[in-house]
Amino acid sequence: RFHTQHTTINTSACHPPRTPSNTTMTSIEAAAQALLTPNPADFDVNLLDQVVTAAYNPVDPNRAVANKALMALQESPDVWTKADAILERAQNPQSRFFGLQVLDDAIRIRWKVLPPEQREGIKNYVVGKVIQISSDEALMKQERVFISKLNLTLVQILKQEWPHNWPSFIPDLVGSSKTSEVLCENNMQILKLLSEEVFDFSRDQMVTEKVKKLKESLNSEFAAIYHLCEFILEHSQRPSLLKVTLQTLQRFLTWIPLGFIFQTQLIDILLNKFFPEPIFRNDTLECLTEVGSLTDLEPEYDPLFRTLFAGFLTKLGAVFSPETELIGPFENGSEDDQIFIQRLALFLSGFFKAHLKVLETPDTQQSLITGLYYLVRVSEVDDVEIFRICLEAWHMLAFDLYQTENEFKMRLGSQSSVLNLGGNVNSNAAASRKYMYGPVLTGVRKVMIAKMAKPEEVLIVEDENGDIVRETTKDTDVIAQYKTMRETLVYLTHLNSDDTESIMLAKLTAQVDGTEWSWNNLNTLCWAIGSISGAMTEDEEKRFLVTVIKDLLGLCEYKRGKDNKAVVASNIMYVVGQYPRFLKAHWKFLKTVVNKLFEFMHEVHPGVQDMACDTFLKIATKCKRKFVTLQTDERVPFIVELVDSLPTIISDLEPHQIQAFYEACGCMLSDKGPAVTVDRGDLMKKLMELPNRQWKLIMDKANSNVESLVEPNTIKEIIKILKTNNKICGTIGSIYATQLQTFFMDLLNVYKVYSERISTTIAQQGAVATQLSLVRTMRSAKKEVLRLLIVFIEKSGPPESDPQAVAEGFIPPVLDPILG
Repeated sequence: RFHTQHTTINTSACHPPRTPSNTTMTSIEAAAQALLTPNPADFDVNLLDQVVTAAYNPVDPNRAVANKALMALQESPDVWTKADAILERAQNPQSRFFGLQVLDDAIRIRWKVLPPEQREGIKNYVVGKVIQISSDEALMKQERVFISKLNLTLVQILKQEWPHNWPSFIPDLVGSSKTSEVLCENNMQILKLLSEEVFDFSRDQMVTEKVKKLKESLNSEFAAIYHLCEFILEHSQRPSLLKVTLQTLQRFLTWIPLGFIFQTQLIDILLNKFFPEPIFRNDTLECLTEVGSLTDLEPEYDPLFRTLFAGFLTKLGAVFSPETELIGPFENGSEDDQIFIQRLALFLSGFFKAHLKVLETPDTQQSLITGLYYLVRVSEVDDVEIFRICLEAWHMLAFDLYQTENEFKMRLGSQSSVLNLGGNVNSNAAASRKYMYGPVLTGVRKVMIAKMAKPEEVLIVEDENGDIVRETTKDTDVIAQYKTMRETLVYLTHLNSDDTESIMLAKLTAQVDGTEWSWNNLNTLCWAIGSISGAMTEDEEKRFLVTVIKDLLGLCEYKRGKDNKAVVASNIMYVVGQYPRFLKAHWKFLKTVVNKLFEFMHEVHPGVQDMACDTFLKIATKCKRKFVTLQTDERVPFIVELVDSLPTIISDLEPHQIQAFYEACGCMLSDKGPAVTVDRGDLMKKLMELPNRQWKLIMDKANSNVESLVEPNTIKEIIKILKTNNKICGTIGSIYATQLQTFFMDLLNVYKVYSERISTTIAQQGAVATQLSLVRTMRSAKKEVLRLLIVFIEKSGPPESDPQAVAEGFIPPVLDPILG
């Protein structure tokens, strides 16, 4: 039982020799029953050990019974009163953790209703136990996990009692810390946990007023904590104590008064004493990151940040220079080395986001550029998380410079007055700012192009085994990363399109000549090329894209192997689909590209046909007029040739790909501008010959034997035909009325047959019939009929399908089969 007096515990009590149990029970069931029987006079810890051992043994046949007993015991209202006995006498470590858990539950849930003497007893017991273990270095090492849990329990008590019922906690803790370095080390852990609980995890666990009071208390007493940290950092020689002090300090730096940071020797100690030492470098860098990321401060602090940054670069230069290539050292380095690079990314990225303009002074300009070169080097390492940290800074910088450049151009355009003198100063500053960053931005462009994320449209990927496969799921993180990278690269291209172009073409040359050939290198390059569509002038884009496509087409012819050809084909399709402006302006090129897509539609490598159809649909949507009007040196509009060749083009496509192809054709025929001279109705009739012929065969067979309509293969064929019609109707518009008239009554009869057959089957077999494969397929066919009618009504309009004509001619026949 917990007492109000401070509990004195011998070290040996933590692991007493096993004592014989007072009971003779041996089975787990009996032991569990005995523990659950209310008996305040005695609690057999040995029985608890038996139950816990069974519960944590995966092969014990009584495991389920033991777990159930432990859960019931944990819910018992008085079990927490046995926690001290469990902690002192249990032999099994898991039993001791169970004892701590029930104590934690009591503190969290019952604390306010416990009598004051019991609360004081628990507090004194926990404090005594913490002091007892953390005062003995050997015991501390032996009980490292247990003391960590015990510290958390103490923090739970602090959240309830401090400061109102325990005002002396901080002074007592600081005072005891100076008596022993081992004890001090654990006290630092407690302070770190307390800071985390109050400032990081408090939102969901404590009411706002309570959190506010705890923060105020920590703030008011922080001077004593800071002086303790400072004393340790200056005088201690114990590495483990210094490391935990730096970690504790890092937690405090997010909220402490600025005077403790900038009006003390803290930054000097961190930079000059601890950062140069490898053992402390990572923890020190975390502290400096917190300081460097501080924002919304008064301008009087700007010189201090400049001094901090310059001093940091000096110390970093002793570790490695900005010219050092980090890819190899990062890959082959230790875990600490990799953590250092990640934290360096956080420091530099955070500092630039918070203080970029502060560093743009003549005195610190060189430091700023050097720091950015370091960030370029860090961006190059092969780690997705590190790159995303760096990407935030590059996006911010590129956007900022792009905005400045735009303002600069707008001022130039508005300088019609000779007296517009103030604008010239700002414009000169904008121009010089762009050129100051120029060399760094070249490095950023190279990194962006080399690491470009996969766009959503790309369906062909390299799997973990190095095989080229069709992608089956979308990675939302990669899609978000692509969007940020695309924006960044577009800004960078606006700032200097020549530099972007020269980097991309140099990389493409290295792909063509084989010096840097790999699937990944070609993919990232082409994704980057596609991402900057619209960022160049039309003339620049034309010159650039002609070179790119010619090289890629040559690569597709030159490369051997299905996988290689599939990768190149995928990239050609992605790039051309991204540049509709260029395709509209260059018909011969557009025609070559589309014919190449038709070739790819016969390529059976996974994903190539899908991507060819998707790209064809994208181009048809954006360039539709080019296909339905007569182009230079052409005999007829392209759509006429396409419809004539359609059976050959789609001969190797799957049903869903054929539907995408028809959707693209419908999109072309939807253009009814004055320049369009083709007979759209006649072309639609020719376009639909294949599905209409298949529909007629099915209907002819049904006229002889209606049962043929409910054959599974026939139903599936009907669904395919209806989906094709649905795609055409959705894109071609009101002219679809002439196609619908050809099979409208058949459509309603099919719907009626399936409705009757489903009703009959359910009447005969009950509700279970709805799960039958045949019934579900018929229902799918009915849904497709309804979808087609809905789309047609939505798209109807004059002159082909006037609303009045639709209301009078199409709606009445629909009512009986669907609503009857």
